[in-house]
Amino acid sequence: MLKTKISSVSKNAVLALEDGTIYSGYGIGAEGLIVGEICFNTSMTGYQEIISDPSYAGQIITFTFPHVGNVGTNKEDLESLSPAVRGIVLNANISDPSNWRANSHLDSWLKANGIVGITGVDTRRLTKHIRSNSAQNGAISFQSSKELNNALAIEKARNWPGLKGMDLAKDVTCKESYTWKETEWTFNTDPPAYKELTQPKFRVVAMDFGAKYNILRSLASRHCEVIVVPASTSVKEIQQYQPDGIFLSNGPGDPVATNQYAGPIIRALIKSEKPLFGICLGHQLLSLALGAQTRKMPFGHRGANHPVKDLDKGTVEITSQNHGFDVIADTLPAGVKATHISLFDGTLEGIKVENKPIFSVQYHPEASPGPQDSGYLFDHFIHLMESHK
Repeated sequence: MLKTKISSVSKNAVLALEDGTIYSGYGIGAEGLIVGEICFNTSMTGYQEIISDPSYAGQIITFTFPHVGNVGTNKEDLESLSPAVRGIVLNANISDPSNWRANSHLDSWLKANGIVGITGVDTRRLTKHIRSNSAQNGAISFQSSKELNNALAIEKARNWPGLKGMDLAKDVTCKESYTWKETEWTFNTDPPAYKELTQPKFRVVAMDFGAKYNILRSLASRHCEVIVVPASTSVKEIQQYQPDGIFLSNGPGDPVATNQYAGPIIRALIKSEKPLFGICLGHQLLSLALGAQTRKMPFGHRGANHPVKDLDKGTVEITSQNHGFDVIADTLPAGVKATHISLFDGTLEGIKVENKPIFSVQYHPEASPGPQDSGYLFDHFIHLMESHK
């Protein structure tokens, strides 16, 4: 029932880059013509979590791992209900699912969520092209019933404005506040499942710039009742919840654009002296609010194998990452200390405000998907809330 063979006598899809490069292949998922920034993810597992991560809004993901689809899709491995990714690029045909948790084929799931994709692409060549020429706009055209127009696809890619200066948090944030109590996946139950927090010890307000579900679960598993609020929620509304701590979530787009409305709110929250923890876009927005600067990266960090050094401990952790902008370390103001750096390229990966319960990291410590080396950061946030409660 889960098998869906994707085959075609002739290629019926094309990936066009703004520099005129064309990759032909076979369409998967929904039909259509979509435009976004081409990026690549080096993770070997967790494709459903990656595709449903709200931080991929405005982007087309190239998977460097050749076999995608072998565990199918299910309702538990979602990081959002409505995936915001523009499209996906694969090398090999989608594998038929072979996993006891699968309840649908990846191709069927892509269709149901309106995600356009292409397979049969030399993803090694494409990834090397991005690394050599920096990230650029691309268009996927999947048209089974009419002739492909390569020139039109290139034109669409060239005319798309790009992620720089684009506020995408407004597109993926929640429309109204809600309470999150679902905890992390447990294997010691029959059947394995998520549980629900019943005795919260802390209340955390999470500003939703595109929050992943497993980040919220990581907080709930540590006895936090999480009040998730829209990205533009006022300081007054946040304070009415009487939180023990504030969380700034991950999310997509250019932090400078989102900072236009989020910056004043975050600066006021900094003055409140409440413990504050930021991840990914939340880290960038916190840094901007403190007076630092951000920039667009050549091709970003996306994958589950990124080594990061903890400058305080002198230890190295393998991290899960997804970002195309970073904070410029040299612009950190006095009183703000760098805590983590990337061992790939030396870029800033974490900060803390000296003598205040405020810190953030660029990577995703909840590891969905990815390694669990960085889970201690949630414990540190809990410790700060205990100390300031």
